[in-house]
Amino acid sequence: MAFDYKKEYKEFYMPKNKPGIVEIPKMNYIAVRGKGNPNDEDGDYKKSLALQYAIAYTIKMSYKGTHKIEGFFEYVVPPLEGFWWQDGVKGIDYTRKDDFNFISLIRLPDFVTKEEFDWAVSQATKKKKLDFSKVEFFTYNEGLCVQCMHIGSYDNEPETVELMHEYMRKKGYTLDITDTRYHHEIYLSDPRKCDVSKLKTVIRHPIK
Repeated sequence: MAFDYKKEYKEFYMPKNKPGIVEIPKMNYIAVRGKGNPNDEDGDYKKSLALQYAIAYTIKMSYKGTHKIEGFFEYVVPPLEGFWWQDGVKGIDYTRKDDFNFISLIRLPDFVTKEEFDWAVSQATKKKKLDFSKVEFFTYNEGLCVQCMHIGSYDNEPETVELMHEYMRKKGYTLDITDTRYHHEIYLSDPRKCDVSKLKTVIRHPIK
């Protein structure tokens, strides 16, 4: 049975649809940075996904080839994630999607070193004939956060965010979104295949 991060780390990926406090450890990711409306068909965000998944599946399927990664085990590619922010805005203004900055992310298993990541990039470059120069090996220590499962449209996220902030304040915490700590989303549903009303998204905000 392939290792599934969503099932093995439910506290990170499958929270209840009510707010909770969580400490997120340091993790490594496949990351691509960009700007603009994530819904634009020819925008940075849609292009970033093709690059990330090419690397993710090169690593996942590596055991079938001649290149052997030390410590490798079969696993399910973790869900897509994203850090989002807008210049000059504390939090997120959902009416200004063109102003988004993002770091799109897919978690890497711990056995993937920078060297193995670079190998995957070189392999994907040969196979896909795409420019992978924007893809980076990204290490991030998120730390203390408030999070909640949001069910429904991305545009309705402010309702869930308000519940999170209310809960955080009652517990004695303050919001700590900064230049290095971000509004964080983890996408558990594929919007191309799932009814909007049933989309599942983990929303996470840094606190102190």
